[in-house]
Amino acid sequence: MTDMFDISGRIAIVTGGSRGIGKMIATEFVRRGVRTYITSRKADQCNETAAELSAFGECVSIPHDLSNLEEIKSFVNEISEREDKIDILINNAGASWGAPFDEFPESGWDKVMDINVKSLFFLTQQLAPMMRASATPEQPAKVINIASTDGLSNSRIETYSYSASKAAVIHLTRRLANRLAEDNIRVNAIAPGAFASNMNIWARDNPEGVAPRIPAKRIGKPDDIAGTAVYMCSRAGDFLLGATIPLDGGTVYGTLQG
Repeated sequence: MTDMFDISGRIAIVTGGSRGIGKMIATEFVRRGVRTYITSRKADQCNETAAELSAFGECVSIPHDLSNLEEIKSFVNEISEREDKIDILINNAGASWGAPFDEFPESGWDKVMDINVKSLFFLTQQLAPMMRASATPEQPAKVINIASTDGLSNSRIETYSYSASKAAVIHLTRRLANRLAEDNIRVNAIAPGAFASNMNIWARDNPEGVAPRIPAKRIGKPDDIAGTAVYMCSRAGDFLLGATIPLDGGTVYGTLQG
């Protein structure tokens, strides 16, 4: 009997893979026999993470700042020198910015939108030929966009561009899913809630304080995000298309209103 969750032998890219949610996913991929390329803006951290994960599998660091098209094309060129095809793309790289409404700066808007939305679209576009080379009806290529529960519901925190960007990612996921389905590329998203990461310092630094507000009464664990990514990228997730899975312990859909 074959394992429907087997992803061994595949080739994956995880952006923002040096820490946080990206590292959680990359770690599980490497453990499961996936040749995993990670990229992030900070080269030293990216290289350190790749060296750490290479202790139990294949992990390659290709540091890049993916906030502009020139850097995206440079990154894709480096990948294409190493591989003929890509099976899995995890669009995880992201940024946030918080400031009061009356003081919110243009720089905080542009930085977040460039990383969270623009780079996601253009990296997927530029890697599409390599994913088409991999994809078949029997084994589609997979794209997972990392959104956020902030794109599904209002946040208490004044992170205007972040919330708007993640709502855009969720809708863009649906649009790309429809367009790329004809190429046997499945596009879906995960909307994480509270996980211990630099993007969510409240969950990272005060998990006991955050947990009571979550129906599951805890913050997310690495296995939660990694397991969901494995499901979506494996044969078990082949019929999933255009979906956004809220991975939040019930915060969005399991909380009583009123």
